Amino acid sequence: MVKQVPVGVSARHIHLTKEHIEILFGQGYELTVMKDLSQPGQYAANETVAVIGPKGKFDKIRILGPARKASQVEISQTDAFSIGVKPPVRESGNIAGTPGVKVVGPAGEVELEEGVIVAARHIHFHTSDAEKWGIADKQKLKVKVNGTRPLIFEDVIARVSPDFALDMHIDTDEANAAGVKNGEMAEIID
Repeated sequence: MVKQVPVGVSARHIHLTKEHIEILFGQGYELTVMKDLSQPGQYAANETVAVIGPKGKFDKIRILGPARKASQVEISQTDAFSIGVKPPVRESGNIAGTPGVKVVGPAGEVELEEGVIVAARHIHFHTSDAEKWGIADKQKLKVKVNGTRPLIFEDVIARVSPDFALDMHIDTDEANAAGVKNGEMAEIID
């Protein structure tokens, strides 16, 4: 059975807590939806912030909503080098001991003590897709990406939930290496 998965290329972005949203944009501020993302209930907000590291700055970093339990910046290794931080490759939400950065919005700024990661490549599986293909939560997979420079990615983490839609997430460095774009298909080979 061929196990094909759509690829989603994840550009640099930030997730913020409600408290940090209000510090950056003003008391009672609510994010506004620019567009829905592949995962149900997730969206790219119209709002952006600046992220400042020891060596550089990114303006207009897109906020992804809704608000989270912890603020987290997801960047590629290339991005990390350019702003002077050394984040580990981690699953989203696992930010303990990671580097911090300054985040600046129109109404204020926040100094994150931790929260910068390079997101581990992963596939979101709806429970029914995972069951159909015999895939368990947290299982590590091999996935062939057939871009203009085909690659096989190892250690792709399966994330299984009834709240997910089938979608593989890789960062811009990985997408560029494979010559793959959003919406192209990848194949789970192991």
